Amino acid sequence: MTVSIRRLVPVLAEEYVHFFDTTPHDDNVDKHKCYCVCWCSDDCEGKDFSTAEKRREYAWQYVKEGCIQGYLAYHSDQVIGWCNANTKSDCLKCASWRRFMGYVPLEDPNEDIKVKSIFCFVIAPEWKRKGIATQLLERVCNDAAQDGFDIVEAYPHKGAYYQSSDFGGHLEMYKKKGFQVSFENELGYVVQKQLRPPSCK
Repeated sequence: MTVSIRRLVPVLAEEYVHFFDTTPHDDNVDKHKCYCVCWCSDDCEGKDFSTAEKRREYAWQYVKEGCIQGYLAYHSDQVIGWCNANTKSDCLKCASWRRFMGYVPLEDPNEDIKVKSIFCFVIAPEWKRKGIATQLLERVCNDAAQDGFDIVEAYPHKGAYYQSSDFGGHLEMYKKKGFQVSFENELGYVVQKQLRPPSCK
């Protein structure tokens, strides 16, 4: 099985939206077409994400403008997976952050810490449990280190707190890849992987 991971760039906008056109978001919400527009660097104020058609339009625009960032997994030129990963500080006004992430501690604004946040995984049903999310996670961490980030952070949740059961990734996957739990409450976890010692900034 050969899987390639590609960073999302504007030229891949059509392949990106087609993946969401044809792929259930999750076993529990198979009719919901999110297009991942609520995890982005755009301020959600005044945006209407109420229909799949509107979310699709925003997705196309956001990919072209770089507001949605992340990685696509391919097999034989077909997109089989997606990981949304963006700079944490750029996403604090996005719709999903404002709705779901109130329990996540924020960094001290006086500290020069650059955090790459992993918000979401979507894997095509026939490719689940084949290690695709793990390969996407590895690529995020490798590129984040090369791009000068200090930390990779993710937010696996507990139980059915969100509509979807597992889009935040599974805690055990993160632990196997060197992440440690930095915060926990009844809603979920914050897990972090330190890419460089705090003194090496």
